[in-house]
Amino acid sequence: MFDDRADAGRQLADLIEGHDVEADIVLAIPRGGLPVGRAVADALAVPLDIVAARKLGAPGNPEFAIGAVASDGTIFLNDEYIDQLGVDESYVDDAIERERAAAQEKVDRYRGERPPLDLHDKTVVVVDDGVATGATTIACLRQIRAAGAARVVLAVPVGPPDTIERLGAEADEVLCVETPPSFMAVGQFYASFTQVSDDEAMRYLD
Repeated sequence: MFDDRADAGRQLADLIEGHDVEADIVLAIPRGGLPVGRAVADALAVPLDIVAARKLGAPGNPEFAIGAVASDGTIFLNDEYIDQLGVDESYVDDAIERERAAAQEKVDRYRGERPPLDLHDKTVVVVDDGVATGATTIACLRQIRAAGAARVVLAVPVGPPDTIERLGAEADEVLCVETPPSFMAVGQFYASFTQVSDDEAMRYLD
């Protein structure tokens, strides 16, 4: 168990350094990924920025992800779920546009006047406070790849083994401190897992 997100970030930084990852940039997934990302970026002495995506919720069940979209419009769709639920193409298209706009709004709000970091030919470490299904993480990884990153490393404190294995197909390397077989939610592995507000999250970028 981690004390809090800062503790998770320190443990994650130790793991990254132990794997000799020569990071150029750390990108955190807001909001919960920013306190983790700040600890990692400080330990690695590299800049910190954000990458954002929004899940696409199923009809009548918005918490069930049928995919995700990143702020630049990069999409991940779980075709198996979409087919099983019989989701209309028009519903998916509307959800993509709505959630892409929400993800872009978050990026603009967090960055303010700061331009995005140049990822071309860089080794990018993507950080969150944990993963569950991995839908939004996949959209983020694909956006970073599309931005020209030379190497993409996903680093998270905790995640279920099947999700971590699946994410290995999207990143060049996946590093995870704990992969417990009995996994219900990210928060169960933190002593303190309080919600991170937008104002608090943005302070980690300063």
